[in-house]
Amino acid sequence: MTFDTIVIVDWSGGNDRGPTPVKDAIWACVAGQDPIYFRNRILVETWLIELFERELAAGRRVMAGFDFPFAYPAGFAKAITGTDDPFAMWAWLNDHIEDAAKANNRFDVAGALNTKFDGIGPFWGNGLARDIPHLPKKGNIRTNTDFPERRAVENHAKGSFTCWQLAGAGAVGSQVLMGLPVLHRLRERFKDAVSVWPFEAPSKQIALIEVWPTLFAGPAPDGMIKDAHQVKTTAAYFAKTNLAALLNVTAPVEGWILGVPQEKRPTPPLRNDCFAMPQGAHWTPVDVALAHLKSNLLAVTGTKTVTLKKANKRILASDIASLRAHPPTPNSAVDGYGFAGGAALGEQALTLVDGRSAAGQPYDGYVEKGRAIRVLTGAALPSGVDTVVLQEDVVIDGDQLRFHGPLKQGANARRAGEDMVAGQNIFSAGHKLRPVDLATLAATGIGKVAVRKKLRVGILSTGDELAQAGTAAREDQIYDANRPMLRSLVQTWGHKVVDLGCAPDLRDELRKTLDAAAKKCDVILTSGGASAGDEDHMSALLEGTGSFALWRIAMKPGRPLALGLWNGVPVFGLPGNPVAALICALVFARPSLSVLAGGAWLEPQGFTLPAAFTKSKKAGRREYIRARIEDGKVTAFVSEGSGRVSGLSWAEGLVEFGDEAKVIVHCDPVRFIPYSSFEL
Repeated sequence: MTFDTIVIVDWSGGNDRGPTPVKDAIWACVAGQDPIYFRNRILVETWLIELFERELAAGRRVMAGFDFPFAYPAGFAKAITGTDDPFAMWAWLNDHIEDAAKANNRFDVAGALNTKFDGIGPFWGNGLARDIPHLPKKGNIRTNTDFPERRAVENHAKGSFTCWQLAGAGAVGSQVLMGLPVLHRLRERFKDAVSVWPFEAPSKQIALIEVWPTLFAGPAPDGMIKDAHQVKTTAAYFAKTNLAALLNVTAPVEGWILGVPQEKRPTPPLRNDCFAMPQGAHWTPVDVALAHLKSNLLAVTGTKTVTLKKANKRILASDIASLRAHPPTPNSAVDGYGFAGGAALGEQALTLVDGRSAAGQPYDGYVEKGRAIRVLTGAALPSGVDTVVLQEDVVIDGDQLRFHGPLKQGANARRAGEDMVAGQNIFSAGHKLRPVDLATLAATGIGKVAVRKKLRVGILSTGDELAQAGTAAREDQIYDANRPMLRSLVQTWGHKVVDLGCAPDLRDELRKTLDAAAKKCDVILTSGGASAGDEDHMSALLEGTGSFALWRIAMKPGRPLALGLWNGVPVFGLPGNPVAALICALVFARPSLSVLAGGAWLEPQGFTLPAAFTKSKKAGRREYIRARIEDGKVTAFVSEGSGRVSGLSWAEGLVEFGDEAKVIVHCDPVRFIPYSSFEL
């Protein structure tokens, strides 16, 4: 979503403030220009009409942001007008508000509105010396509770104020009463050219949008009025920001503030039967299991806006387009001399122009045909120049430049936008940003991006036999290798780890652990207790939810995979054996977590190499063995036993064997998947 012109208006509900610029008055700013002070609403309305007419005539799209609520808390508009339509409330206020430069009737209108409801309020804050019937001066004496004190968006915007307060510090109620009639008149005047976000898609030439400059502007510089600073900073921010993600909200009847995050987590995030395999399935092939997960999982994370500094490994929440062309102007690819091109064959002689063009220091003039100018690498090509000859290929004699062709027109010159054009889609929603992607974004001027919030992944080990590394262990115990491994693995994938510790083989304790985890996790990875034995409590608990699925995967290692939902949160029950737990995590958990986080389904990339081992396998199951590359061939770990944890460290990746029967001898081709393909 792009706009040619961004204008931000800081509103005021008071009377004429006089000719000298002051705070708490009306300030407006068009992005790229200086802020303008308006002493009253009559003047700014006239200015806005002239601005809109000028931009419409020029065919430019305008975003006009106003810093007051576009609607009242839920239920109020319907109580007054008989409909939740916010524009009906705009029209009602336009019919009842009287506004002149030196006086208005906003307090009287608020008092009259209060009479329509039981009790005292909801409006308060009489700012006049005279009493206004039914309008209390203080909010704490109100008794009316018909409507919420704040809109939903204001519960997300820390520091915002209620629209019921008409006077005193932080009051925005007067701004609403005096601002909505102006918006109504602008909407009526320009009719089919205006859309009002978020009630309408901002697809027309003019978009009226509610903003809150406090979100984007820090303290004002010394000597600058805060309101002037805020409109200038906010206009500049929106002018360089990809607005598509910010504008993509579900509009409540109360409206929304542009830039305030809106949670969009499904409830529940997944269907209760999402893991259920078809009836009769016993041994599930790996590809069938992966296809089932791919088609049934969906994103469960909300969105937020972050700076590029914090964007590495974050998943884009929406498509993102370039803010401007790259390069923005034609420029030189080399140090040399620029001139108007054409077929440069044989001996060439050109007269040098006095001056040069360097990166960041362009030549402000026109280079006529038959002349040349000194240009440096990255410098904008002056008007009239489209070709550059390398400095090593020329001879300079006084003001004469000579070189020998041939030289093509356009040689050594980069065209404007030859890399990226303004508005071009750079990355799609779901793309996971890498360091190289940050360079691409920055090159087009993008400083902030809308991303998915990090997936919160709970890591839980289960079993009485587990001891923690660094502590004393009984002879009948083993050290928990899975939790440290899975914690690090999930963190490497860019998700947020929630360490749930180790649960004993006590069903009630495990239930309490899962209850607590479901409140702070988006997905839970467990290891151990995932089969169907007497002490497999994880499977037993999931079965009680009605969402349980015990997949007997036709693979080695890692056959049992327990899946289910606990209070709406997906649970992946991995095998307890560390080798099986890792391979199941790489094969099944990694792509699943990516989708749950809002990203793409991930497929590991492998390549074919000759084997330096022999092996025979049966048909009917997928097999993975630990392996590494030595002298251009794939060497297998000495044992396929899944109890040999050290083989995970020895290996550099996995060899994957398909479901069919196979006999491998030395130098046969095998598929090797390096750990790096799993981001390991």
